[in-house]
Amino acid sequence: MGYRIVMDSCGELPEELKKDPHFVLVPLTLHVGEHTIVDDDTFDQADFLAKVAACPECPKSACPSPELYMEAFGDADDVYVVTLSAKLSGSYNSACVAKMLLKEQTGKEPNVHVVDSKSACCGETQLAYKLRDLCEQGLSFEQVVEEIEKYRDGVNTYFVLDNLETLRKNGRLTGVKALVASTLNIKPVMGAEDGEIIQRAKTIGMKKALNKLVEICLEEVKNPEEKRLMITQVNCPERAEIVKKKLTAATKFKEVLVFDAAGVSSMYANDGGVVVTV
Repeated sequence: MGYRIVMDSCGELPEELKKDPHFVLVPLTLHVGEHTIVDDDTFDQADFLAKVAACPECPKSACPSPELYMEAFGDADDVYVVTLSAKLSGSYNSACVAKMLLKEQTGKEPNVHVVDSKSACCGETQLAYKLRDLCEQGLSFEQVVEEIEKYRDGVNTYFVLDNLETLRKNGRLTGVKALVASTLNIKPVMGAEDGEIIQRAKTIGMKKALNKLVEICLEEVKNPEEKRLMITQVNCPERAEIVKKKLTAATKFKEVLVFDAAGVSSMYANDGGVVVTV
């Protein structure tokens, strides 16, 4: 095989790409009380959300081991790994260790490049799609590495959640200087800055928050006709559809994809969360 694109399971893929041998998803592990859940094809979102709602403890996640990453590399000539933001997870470091172990085993520098997405959810998927584009163009390994790093820095991430508690309790909101009380129905519009979660705006209610997300996205997107709009939703397809319709009514994108959140995304974005990348 010429190339392989490896993602940790915080990123979403449509079913056809899950069956494509060029793509491999490496699962994180989720812990909800006494339950241990592998974030793979067996993940049941409804059952998971019910377990989270019933458990007084905050759910936690564990990144894939270097051994799992090494297995995912397979026998491909060129391997590109896309992980959760290194500031949010140990997944990036684990993939880097896997590359180092492979080098020790083979005695030579492997064609393995680990990309810190500086994002999550469909932010990872954005990079996986772009990697496929670059590889299918026949670019060399070195050219693909150069192009994907530049592309990553141009991807914007925005999200609105009903509940920030999982992120807060797991220490993922260190970049947010002030958190608002959920009892006031204040919904912050969040974003990412160099892989760290930041607050972009504050609104009252989910409707206004989604509208503000759309407004900020449209203000900041450059050359949208050359970009893919990707939306990840956690058990709220109607919210994703509202965002999609507002954005596509205002501007034209190269492609529009909407994903059901997998396990890690469901855990951190929580029931009702919407994540947008472009």
